[in-house]
This record gives sequence, C-alpha cells and structure tokens, in this order.
Amino acid sequence: MNIKSLLLGSAAALAVVSGAQAADAIVAAEPEPMEYVRVCDAFGTGYFYIPGTETCLKIGGEVRFAYDWSKSDGTDFDGNFETRARLVFEAMNDSEIGTIGSYIRIQANSDDSDVVLDKAYLTVGGFKAGYTTTFADDIGIAGENDAFIDAAKFDMVSYTYSTDAFTIGLGVDELSNTGFDDLGVEAMASASLGAATVALYGGYDFDAEEGFVVAQLSADIGPGSLGVYGGWASDPSTYVTTYEWTVGAAYTLKATEKLSITPSVNYFSEFGGDDYFGAGVLASYQIASGLSTEVTVDYKDTATNDWTGFVRLIRSF
Repeated sequence: MNIKSLLLGSAAALAVVSGAQAADAIVAAEPEPMEYVRVCDAFGTGYFYIPGTETCLKIGGEVRFAYDWSKSDGTDFDGNFETRARLVFEAMNDSEIGTIGSYIRIQANSDDSDVVLDKAYLTVGGFKAGYTTTFADDIGIAGENDAFIDAAKFDMVSYTYSTDAFTIGLGVDELSNTGFDDLGVEAMASASLGAATVALYGGYDFDAEEGFVVAQLSADIGPGSLGVYGGWASDPSTYVTTYEWTVGAAYTLKATEKLSITPSVNYFSEFGGDDYFGAGVLASYQIASGLSTEVTVDYKDTATNDWTGFVRLIRSF
C-alpha cells in the first residue's frame, strides 16, 4: 500500500465518522421566555398580576402571640399564652359588570390547633355575599371594654352604596345553619360631617322577633379622636343576648407617631337584671414596620368585680 492510498483511505474513514457524529448530535431546545410577576397598583399596594391573567392577587397575614389574664373576687388569678395565625388571600379584577373581588381568611389558634375558615366572601361593586362579619361588627368604640353585640359573623348577603360623605347598607343574615327558618336583617347609614362621622345601625331577628338599634359618633378632637355610642335591644336575640341597653365613650390619644393610648368607659344594663359600669385603658405601640404590641387592663363593676387584660405582640404582613 503506497502513501497515496493510505491518505485516501484515512480521509474516507474520517468522513464516515464525522457523518455519524453529525447525525447523532443533540440540539438543545430554546428556553421558554419567562413571564415575570408584574405589580398591580390598580387596587392598592401589595397586589400582583397572576401570570397569564388580568386578575390581581394579594397575600397577607398575621401572627399574634398573647398573654391573656383575668381575676374576679373569690377566684384565683388565671392567665395563659395563646398564639394565633391568620393567612389572607385577596383577588380583584375589573369586568364589564364592575370590579369583582374575593377575600379568604384562614385562621388557627394554638389552644385548639384547629384550622378554620374564618372569612370567605365575594364582592361585585357594592354587593357582598359569603361568610363574614356584618354591619354590626362595626358597632362599638375603641378599646376592649365595650360590649353590646354578641354575634356579627354569618353566611350573609348585603349591598352597600357609598358616596364621599354618605353610606347606606342593607343585609340579610342566616343566623344559624338551620337554613331560612332563622333569618335576620340589618341596616346601616352613616354621614361624614367634616371632622365628625355619625352612624345608625339596626337589626331584627325574625325567629326571636326581637331587634336592636345603635347610634354612634366619632370625631377628631385635639391630638386624638373621640368615639361615643349608645345601643338598645327589645329583648334577647341572636345579635344581642345579654344587654338591654348600653352607652360608652372612648378617646384615642395619639401620644407620639408610634404610641396611642385609649381610655374608655361604658355603662351596661342587662335584660331584667343588673346595671354596672366598666372602664379600661388600651395602649398600642408600633415597634417597627409590620410589628406592634398592645396592652390593656379592663374592669367591670359586676358582683364579682371582674378584671381582665392582655399583652400582645403582633406581626402583620
């Protein structure tokens, strides 16, 4: 075999090997373009677009660590730690019938370790339907000493109409899980008059055939805000079980940018029974962004002279 034949044979072998390698080569696929999360500021801070949709989602929550205590005449001092966790999902989008929203709040407590659906509802404009607090939940004054409404969370449907200075609402509540045999109705109206806001609330339990009315006033005065209210119930119902009437007042003093101090006083009259007063002081301090603490001491002039209070550390996000 001469040199020429050897070179030609080597070239042919290299061509065959190269062809085989080219046939077996793996070509990497082009990466799919990544869709980054976009901020949605149409409905406030914290919302972002769900990828591939025009729906805006907000995720938040709270962790609260507390020490609660109580003391009454003839009983030992009682106190315990409790931790509560909440996780909140809010979704909003515009549509041809208005803004559609939904709200879900899941909650768990260390004392019972049960995870529960604390709230879940949908909204379309001023229309609301679901399991949530009703208008009656807004009744009362600042602090922890007021007491009139006993139940204000149901499966419900309501409509609220609002302008810059005026709000009116009407709702229907399913007061128990027995269905339409146990219904209630609520109504509210409020008006803003400069630095003051006046509100009226009312409710009626059809099964008990009893109702309640409440008048409430809040106003910015000096370095804080004043709140007063008075309520009356015809007889016990699902909404009001203990008190025939009550009046109360509280003043929230903005001591510093981070510290608020709220003294409050209340007077109560039970159905067919005792009258007594209550007083308390609540202090709230913003430790840092997303972290606050609350401390309260409350007293009720009952037959057993009841003292209660708590210390809370709250992380919200």
